[in-house]
Amino acid sequence: MNKRSYWRFTALVGVFAVYLLLNEPGTAEAMHIMEGFLPVGWAVFWWAAFLPFFFLGVRKLTRMTRDNPELKLLLGLSGAFTFVLSALKMPSVTGSSSHPTGTGLGAVMLGPLPMSVTGSIVLLFQALLLAHGGITTLGANAFSMAVAGPFAGYAVYKLIMRLGEREKLAVFFAAAVADLMTYVVTSFQLAVAFPSADGGVLASMVKFGGIFAVTQIPLAVSEGLLTVLLWNWLKAYSPQELSLLKRGAKGGNTL
Repeated sequence: MNKRSYWRFTALVGVFAVYLLLNEPGTAEAMHIMEGFLPVGWAVFWWAAFLPFFFLGVRKLTRMTRDNPELKLLLGLSGAFTFVLSALKMPSVTGSSSHPTGTGLGAVMLGPLPMSVTGSIVLLFQALLLAHGGITTLGANAFSMAVAGPFAGYAVYKLIMRLGEREKLAVFFAAAVADLMTYVVTSFQLAVAFPSADGGVLASMVKFGGIFAVTQIPLAVSEGLLTVLLWNWLKAYSPQELSLLKRGAKGGNTL
């Protein structure tokens, strides 16, 4: 380990420690939308919207790991990063909570479809083991965090790389946008399920989104910075694996 890599690694560990201390989980009823909070019809609708992405993601991941088994470690890292960040939650809109998502990194490395699998597994484990969220609302939560967020983050990453090949900036905005888009979609999900009596769905969405924004915008910025640090560390210590991901998933940039 050279001196430069050592200090990068030390900074990464330090930022993780500070991040975890400052965002210690508070008391909240659920992760995203809590169990039983959505009407049955909307819960079923979001399950139906999510499942096609999940099955396509399974197919993509199966092909990737069959062709390059050594990528399983990076897949595990991506899942662990998502699990840790999305477990840090703070109370927000009634029946929901606000937290980082950690899906931007996986979207950049793997592409958006595999994150529909990784993100939904993370949400399932947290619902079953940590009582964060629920099964009936898993479809809605997975659609916002494991589908909409990664696709938005990946699109922003590709756009910035195409315009200027500024990798660190692209990774930062991919993580931040994936985080913010998750809550835009969550606001929409709550709004269509509980439209305002005065103003309908739009007024309700503005209200929910405004409440989320207070906590989510700072979290998105900090998540973007943390993701860039981890990306730099991966480039220093796992360049070969990231190159394989580039060829296999087209989710990263040439190193």
